[in-house]
Amino acid sequence: MGSYKFILSGGGTGGHIYPAIAIADELKSRYPNSQFLFVGASDRMEMDKVPQAGYNIEGLWISGIQRKLTLKNLAFPFKLIISLMRSRKILKTFKPNVVIGTGGFASGPLLQSAVFRGIPCLIQEQNSYPGITNKLLGKKVDTICVAYEGLEKFFPKEKLKLTGNPIRKDLLKVKGKQIEGKDAFTLIHSKYTLLVLGGSLGARRINQLIEFNLEFFATQNVQLIWQCGKLYYDQYKQYSQLDNVQVHAFLNNMDMAYAAADIIISRAGAISVSELCIVGKPVIFIPSPNVAEDHQTKNAKAVVDKNAAILIKEKDLELKFEDSFLELISDEEKRNELSKNIKQLALINATNAIVDEIESLLKI
Repeated sequence: MGSYKFILSGGGTGGHIYPAIAIADELKSRYPNSQFLFVGASDRMEMDKVPQAGYNIEGLWISGIQRKLTLKNLAFPFKLIISLMRSRKILKTFKPNVVIGTGGFASGPLLQSAVFRGIPCLIQEQNSYPGITNKLLGKKVDTICVAYEGLEKFFPKEKLKLTGNPIRKDLLKVKGKQIEGKDAFTLIHSKYTLLVLGGSLGARRINQLIEFNLEFFATQNVQLIWQCGKLYYDQYKQYSQLDNVQVHAFLNNMDMAYAAADIIISRAGAISVSELCIVGKPVIFIPSPNVAEDHQTKNAKAVVDKNAAILIKEKDLELKFEDSFLELISDEEKRNELSKNIKQLALINATNAIVDEIESLLKI
């Protein structure tokens, strides 16, 4: 049983943190005597989430370059130099066998320093359109694990491995649990259940859409599990008083929420899309237009192009939402077809496949 040292770096959002934790958990189950260290941005959510998952984390004083001209960008070169120096020190002290990056600006200085020191490196790109950090690192690292086809546009083809995105294990067991899921949320079995997801912080535009359509949903025999996000909970919690609405800041039993749902409305972050492929329910994607490179729209399009989901852009919601929803709820054949097609896109062994690639780097 080998004993190794692994550094995992990535963060800024749950989409970068949770894959890193899933990879670490799988490595730990294969190599229980190994040591793990996470490296993140010192002021972001990874500083809480990683210790909660039972791992140590070091923070770097780093932030992304703002896309518009701003004074914050003046500090960037200093932050970068300090983060590179700190990364060098971390690598020298910890001496990892392999360094794994899951994206986000925090992983940039660390992987750059690891490549420079000749340490084997792997990056995991969750999106169909890579972020700036991974694009810059792609030429230098040994292996790039991706979740979508066609990324040779951005990365050297010979380094690419199509593995999928790491997914929480409990989501793999959703099939056939609809009754259990509806009971877990004390829902009425004869009504359609709509699950609304806007990410852990919430999505303002989706919340506004749901609030505006509450009466419409009631007339369609629809009940809601509405995850509005912690930023918006106080604003919307009063609607839990309605018979057919449950408002949640955050859903801890995500597997049961997915199981209960007949239709899902969701943002199109990479990890959400990968989870929804595994869950296999009819989905209406409303991508956030406010993310780098508009990658949520690209993620959603990759699914919609396979006739496996519906996509409505924020700017089209007033015009298209009601008709699209009515069409979906009244057409069982359409729902079954979307369900079948999205399941075919699921890559359920992603975490194992990524850790297999990490194992092959241990032999370098």
